[in-house]
Amino acid sequence: MRRQAKDKTTSVTVRIGKDGVTDSVVQELSDQLSKRGLVKAKANRGVANGAAERSEMFGLLAEATDSRLVHHRGNVAVFWSGNY
Repeated sequence: MRRQAKDKTTSVTVRIGKDGVTDSVVQELSDQLSKRGLVKAKANRGVANGAAERSEMFGLLAEATDSRLVHHRGNVAVFWSGNY
């Protein structure tokens, strides 16, 4: 699974916009996780300042969607749901 999470051919299907983690972002990620199990998300530039803030944001998003943060690098994170 980790290899699939790091695969560059896996498309980003969730975007986190300038408003950050909103209810609609959480709902969209939850919906996609229930359908596919593994979802790649990307935060737009300026959403989080620095690596620590991005890590915290992705961690909160994983908690809100009851998923696991498998991998993150820069503005991109991969989430996995064991319920798939």
